[in-house]
Amino acid sequence: MTQDRPSDAGAPDGISPDGAGPDTAGLDEATRSRLLADPALILGDRALMRALVAAREAELGDNVVDIRGRAMEALERRLDRLESTHESVISAAYENQSGTQVVHRAVLALLEPLDFAAFLETLETDAAPILRVETLRLVMESAQGAAAPDGDSGPLVVLPEGSVARMIAAGRKAPRGDDIVLRRASAETRAVHGTDVASEALLPLDLGPGRRPALLLMGSLEPTRFSPAHGTDLLRFFAQVFRLVLIRWLRE
Repeated sequence: MTQDRPSDAGAPDGISPDGAGPDTAGLDEATRSRLLADPALILGDRALMRALVAAREAELGDNVVDIRGRAMEALERRLDRLESTHESVISAAYENQSGTQVVHRAVLALLEPLDFAAFLETLETDAAPILRVETLRLVMESAQGAAAPDGDSGPLVVLPEGSVARMIAAGRKAPRGDDIVLRRASAETRAVHGTDVASEALLPLDLGPGRRPALLLMGSLEPTRFSPAHGTDLLRFFAQVFRLVLIRWLRE
């Protein structure tokens, strides 16, 4: 008697009788060979991976959770956050580099004048446009006092003793110290600016023993240009150079 060969009817769905693997009728041979040779083509395509995971979950049913799929989704969200952070760091680096170049140009402008009058004129004609601010004022105190600024006094504003401290405090009872202040424009500095500004930077200047404190005041129409959350390293460098140049002129 001849023995009957096993029927193919018992083979699992999608499995070829000779054990060759899943049915690949949906893929042409060239595409299948390419994917087998380089599976990273699928792994690197987020949309395709999401579609594969969704298809797998649909096959499993609503009462089964694919842990691997959930882990991949979590890793994908983490990758998105890392990419966003990476882009933010690069953007901040470019902004910092651009800001450094701007401050260096402004410093060079301070060093060019040959007399004090030209130095003061440079604040309005060169330094302020380079720094992209609407106002740039040098505030100095005088024992004799001075009239309130009328907006047309130019870049040098002379005020009575104690004016610098009052402008920095801006109504606060606690002293702010001698550090740089970035904030929204205040009523205490409006007359000094001579025009309406939305935000301002106050750079205190220590002119040395025997001299009263001074202040470099910047104003911008942009409300977010000067904010307490911003760094002050570049402004501090500019203030230090400005202070040294100003002391040199005061000695002459």
